[in-house]
Amino acid sequence: MEPIKPQILLCEDDTNLGMVLKNYLELNDYNVTLERDGKLGLAAFQREKFDLCLLDVMMPNMDGFTLAEEIRDVNPDIPLFFLSAKTMKDDIIQGYKLGADDYITKPFDSEVLLLKIKAILKRNEELHREEANAEYDLGKYHFNPRLRELIIDGKTQTLSPKENELLKMLSEYKNDLLSREIALKKIWGSDTYFNGRSMDVYIAKLRKYLREDSAIEIVNIHGNGFRLVVTE
Repeated sequence: MEPIKPQILLCEDDTNLGMVLKNYLELNDYNVTLERDGKLGLAAFQREKFDLCLLDVMMPNMDGFTLAEEIRDVNPDIPLFFLSAKTMKDDIIQGYKLGADDYITKPFDSEVLLLKIKAILKRNEELHREEANAEYDLGKYHFNPRLRELIIDGKTQTLSPKENELLKMLSEYKNDLLSREIALKKIWGSDTYFNGRSMDVYIAKLRKYLREDSAIEIVNIHGNGFRLVVTE
């Protein structure tokens, strides 16, 4: 069985550069969707699942910075590279403030870009593997996100996918603030009012599951988010 090729979204309004880069990346075992402006890039991102985005900064209809903000609203973790002829320090700083993994100024060496892409996708894959295998001891409870199991005194509560994701995020941020915005965007896809109400329902369910250990509490930090407090 052939390995699945990583999916790359390439947004570049320079037709020649776009095609050259697409062909080069496809020769190196990536699937590339090429769009020529920011609006088409956003539509592609909403339609398909990507592993990495390469965004030109100067594009018609929606520039790369605005597109990056839209992408980050949907997926805060996807690797983002900016490609730009703009070498001004302010532009580079803005790119990194938007959560760019790299800001590459034109003209650039395609081979160097390829190495950077490989490195960041490998890092992400390793992080996801570690996350997928992580288990948590929460007071008297043992939580196994891979199996969606919360265990206490030999009793097992099987969690729904959203309960599982929410408790996993709370566990990762144990005794620290998990922002509502981050949790909503990662689990529900956006931080709308209705999704916020839905999350509150799931928090109530998790409190119910964790009530057998008085040393554990999910604290509401008003307007900001939640803390999973575990008193050792």
